[in-house]
Amino acid sequence: MLNFQKKKRKSLINMSDIEKVKQLREATGAGFKDCNLAVKESGGDLDKAVEILRVKGISKASKKMSRDAKEGVIATSGDDNKISILELNCETDFVAKNDDFVSFAKELSDLNNQNNSEFDKLNKSNMSNGKSVEDNLVSLIAKMGEKITIGKTKTFNQPGTKNFNYLHTVVKDNLSKLSVIVSLETSDDSEAIKVFGKQLSMHIAASNPLALSSDLIDKDLLQKEQDLVTEELKNSGKPEEIAQKISLGKMNKFKDDNALLSQAWVMEPKKKVQDVVKDLNISNLKINDFYRIKIGE
Repeated sequence: MLNFQKKKRKSLINMSDIEKVKQLREATGAGFKDCNLAVKESGGDLDKAVEILRVKGISKASKKMSRDAKEGVIATSGDDNKISILELNCETDFVAKNDDFVSFAKELSDLNNQNNSEFDKLNKSNMSNGKSVEDNLVSLIAKMGEKITIGKTKTFNQPGTKNFNYLHTVVKDNLSKLSVIVSLETSDDSEAIKVFGKQLSMHIAASNPLALSSDLIDKDLLQKEQDLVTEELKNSGKPEEIAQKISLGKMNKFKDDNALLSQAWVMEPKKKVQDVVKDLNISNLKINDFYRIKIGE
């Protein structure tokens, strides 16, 4: 009889611990094993258990930082007055489609828009659960078991502009594998502008320009291309004068092919993008800026 009472008392104590583990899982999203160990380590104090999990989560997260995170999603938030783009990376496509990862990405994108893509402010911003982005990211890493990082971000918020975006390879909701945002300097609100803004975003997604104009292409990148051309011509046996002319032609073509304004318009390749802007005949219309992100690049 005494043994039965002892067993019964022990069972009640264990049931209490199980309830605490359940509460801890609901509060933190951590796994059963981690929550069970945290409850035992804290002596049943849930506040201490949460802190134990947080510290362990940071430890787990730091161990995963050396791994590659080349999958993920790109999220956009905002409207034609202010628009933002954000990349959230993980290790596998499986996690990229996980509901918790997707929910985090969407809320993070909205916060990024509010904080104008200022990383430090974004990291310290509180999410809907009252915890900071930084703390939620650590918890998500611990729960998913993968390296998760916030990648590239950009916000367009300049007065006198209208913004557009294009999503390619949509994963879920408004999340994609490739996304573009475009800023046009114009006061025009016609259907023609809306169509052009969308088509220009699609063009950038397909053509991947390096800069708006040739003079804005990164100088180091141009030098690398010049070195490749020079090396190629050095081994061709052509006279120096002819080689210089060929080199100039190749570099001019490289600039034209990689500067947005001089690229062939994907909708009508005989025209350049700058010709399409001119043909619209809209006063003071100007391509102000663009930003393109593709997962894995």
